[in-house]
Amino acid sequence: MEANGGPGDPPAERGSPGLTPEEGARARAEFAALHGPALRASGVPERYWGRLLHKLEHEVFDAGEMFGIMQVEEVEEESEGEAAREVRRKKPNPGSELCYKVIVTSENGLQAANPNSIFLIDHAWTCRVEHARQQLQQVPGLLHRMANLMGVEFHGELPSAEAVDLVLEEMWRFNQTYQLSHGTAEEKVPVWYIMDEFGSRIQHSDTPSFATAPFFYMPQQVAYTLLWPLRDLDTGEEVTRDFAYGEADPLIRRCRLLPWVPADMLDVSSSTPEPPDQHYQAILEENKEKLPLAISPVAYPRDHVFRVYTDVQQVLGHLTHPRFTFTQSEADADILYNFSHFKDYRRLSQERPNVLLNQFPCENLLTVKDCLASIARRAGGPEGPAWLPRTFNLRTELPQFVSYFQQRERRGQDNHWICKPWNLARSLDTHITRSLHSVIRHRESTPKVVSKYIESPVLFLREDVGKVKFDVRYVVLLRSVKPLTLFVYDVFWLRFSNRPFALDDLDDYEKHFTVMNYDPEVVLKQVHYDEFIPEFEKQYPEFPWKSVQGEIFQAFTELFQAACAKPPPLGLCDYASSRAVYAIDLMLKWDDRPDGRRVMQPQILEVNFNPDCERACRYHPTFFNDVFSTLYLDEPSNCHVSRLV
Repeated sequence: MEANGGPGDPPAERGSPGLTPEEGARARAEFAALHGPALRASGVPERYWGRLLHKLEHEVFDAGEMFGIMQVEEVEEESEGEAAREVRRKKPNPGSELCYKVIVTSENGLQAANPNSIFLIDHAWTCRVEHARQQLQQVPGLLHRMANLMGVEFHGELPSAEAVDLVLEEMWRFNQTYQLSHGTAEEKVPVWYIMDEFGSRIQHSDTPSFATAPFFYMPQQVAYTLLWPLRDLDTGEEVTRDFAYGEADPLIRRCRLLPWVPADMLDVSSSTPEPPDQHYQAILEENKEKLPLAISPVAYPRDHVFRVYTDVQQVLGHLTHPRFTFTQSEADADILYNFSHFKDYRRLSQERPNVLLNQFPCENLLTVKDCLASIARRAGGPEGPAWLPRTFNLRTELPQFVSYFQQRERRGQDNHWICKPWNLARSLDTHITRSLHSVIRHRESTPKVVSKYIESPVLFLREDVGKVKFDVRYVVLLRSVKPLTLFVYDVFWLRFSNRPFALDDLDDYEKHFTVMNYDPEVVLKQVHYDEFIPEFEKQYPEFPWKSVQGEIFQAFTELFQAACAKPPPLGLCDYASSRAVYAIDLMLKWDDRPDGRRVMQPQILEVNFNPDCERACRYHPTFFNDVFSTLYLDEPSNCHVSRLV
């Protein structure tokens, strides 16, 4: 404990002139202005802020003066049953189990009221999940340190594949996460970190003695974990934290604590019926979307030339139809074709009911992954329809998912899953895993769904590579909700993986993902639909593309019928001035029917609003003329579209 200075006053640093009281107060005020919101959100009491600033400025790591790490050995009991011994043998560290505890060693104990009772914990390893394997293989000493910290056996100097795999599995019992609130989509992808040996030895308790929180110190651009007491502690008392901090629901707590406290969840139902109406009402409010008033459809004269206001460059560059002209003035426009989402439909319907739009109120029910899964249950019941991989919302359906995972595990069924953020494109922060612990922990970062990974995809033989995964993108045009009027563009687009498919190397992006067009380093394989169809039929002669496509279109029809089956906010809003273009990405998987037939079952992966139409425009220059004629002129003939509904 420092003796100089009043409570909360940083003492003058040794060997440097001290701050005057005014300078100290100003420094603390600046610190509070910059970091106060984050500290308050983490529940760090203000009495600690002054000393925290001092410790951050001078990199004071004084936990060693207050705490010690104690090694506890769990010896194999004579009376231990064979099953328990088998579990122990399968652990990464067989033999006597080493367990660590952190205890208060200061002879005066620790007082929560003391402004100095806040401590910095350093981070031993920080990474994004997709870089973890590469870092363990390449960063000198990292694998060794992590193996020691996690109790993983490690022999020899060179990173063995086995040791790397064990650390990648075990790390979900040690990882913590934060994300930056500013920057590009890539920079906002959650960061995972492992506290140093001291922080990682702090054990779980349902009645913890301490709290921890990640903290990003802006002036140095460094992340630490803060540790502070929740009560007074005597010498010898254990330092614990709640690994499911803030979770009051006992069932979800059991699920969240599974990585540390094994539990059998098979008694929980894995059924996921469609959420109640208020779930959709809450989403509408969260999106700050205001529903329109009912209006009559607009009738424009047959020769009317529409003034289009848009910020979509591909439209500006490729819409050349004589009945459309561009205007710089939003107020003069007949059509608003916006890249971003409208929010206040009510005002539009009151002030400018005649203005046509390129989106529907409540269309997030299609374009956001958790909503897509819940409305699809209207077509397929609680398990979802055959055309959507089994999907759980990790925020609201975690117990059901854990139960389903454990049921599949017990039956020896494939248990590969893919974790996706609700609302990020381009496969960002998307992870394939067989680890239940990994899925459970991913729930702590951004809102995510977890979907069954397609373990038996229909593959395409690339002469240069071998049999790879591919996905197909169709563009659909929604003309109206009531009556439901839906077209599909006759051209479709293909994307391919760059490496032969196998259910291994789950973090090998070029083997498991098809989105290659955003990384300049990666080869992008282009095959046009009219070359693809004959090649596909050559590879799968018993599956003519026309019949495969018929199944795909049936799935699209059922999806839009489900999305329009209920009034808003439970379904898409029937707004007479709305039109929309969506891209639907799908794959094909092998499915065995009860009669023994193998069929290709379409699997819808996602629905995108305002999709990137660069390839469409490059190879089909009339694309936007076709889209605008179909949606705004009601002249679909000769526009390369087919009517689905």
